[in-house]
Amino acid sequence: MSLTNYSKEQLLDFYRQMVKVREFELRAINERRGGLIPGFIHSCVGQEATAVGACSALKQDDVITSTHRGHGHLIAKGGEPKFMMAELAARSTGYCGGKGGSLHMTDFDLGILGANGIVAGGIPMSVGAALAFQMRREARVALSFFGDGAVNEGAFHEAANLAGLWKLPIIFFCENNLYGEGTPQDKQAPIKDVSLRAAGYGFPGVIVDGNDVVAVYEATQTAVRRARAGEGPTFIEGKTYRYRGHYEGDPMIYRPSGEMEAWRARDPIAGFRQRLLAETIAAQVEITAVEQEIQTLLDDAVTFAADSPAPTPESALVGVYGDTHNGQVF
Repeated sequence: MSLTNYSKEQLLDFYRQMVKVREFELRAINERRGGLIPGFIHSCVGQEATAVGACSALKQDDVITSTHRGHGHLIAKGGEPKFMMAELAARSTGYCGGKGGSLHMTDFDLGILGANGIVAGGIPMSVGAALAFQMRREARVALSFFGDGAVNEGAFHEAANLAGLWKLPIIFFCENNLYGEGTPQDKQAPIKDVSLRAAGYGFPGVIVDGNDVVAVYEATQTAVRRARAGEGPTFIEGKTYRYRGHYEGDPMIYRPSGEMEAWRARDPIAGFRQRLLAETIAAQVEITAVEQEIQTLLDDAVTFAADSPAPTPESALVGVYGDTHNGQVF
């Protein structure tokens, strides 16, 4: 995709956000090894362009739903690394008070309806949000991130059917990284391009290079315009790849020889950096300044998390919703 239609500021912001996503993930992995962060981490290293390109096409009052691999989505939608790091570290200053952890971070003020540990779990939520926007006649859009494995879940098909029937303002964004956990896509679906399934529900499916942040941004912009105009959903399939395992500690024995190297040659950040330099959009000193800025931001985030207190026992039911009986929550 040509860069000529974009300002230097916007292009540098694309780069800044992608670097922030990757470096946050790498820092979180290191802090887990060092003991600050308990539990699992499902890293999105390698998939930065899908998160940044898609979220950059949205407004703040538009909403997203995320996945178990969702840190990049939250950062790209405006999430603060220090509150994210605190949540990962199970501290009271985290986005969910230290009780959601990696898989369930939420910030309604930023339009982040939540990451989700259930495959395809966020898709019906985003369709519900889109229905609310339509009923209230608000010019807002919902975007649901999910992986290729989620397209085989009943939740996706039911949600897509209603969205297509009612022409809801929603974007189904599939980050197709070729694997559902450790199962290759060709072992879980009879088609290579999962966006073909959109036709069965009466809305377009498009394929985009998920490692090209500008291509992702433009495809999402088109889908957003369509949704705001009342023309209904779009299914965007971003072809991408994750460099880490399904989770940290995954031995990745399912990957064929040479596959990782081939995808690293198409790295979304290194490739975009090279374009910025080659087309004299930015100088090396500016690129370096952005990278140093991110490292300082993450240093502060780790310090903030480490210095924050753990949740108190008294806060266990804060934010829990349900029926009550005799003062107990069920």
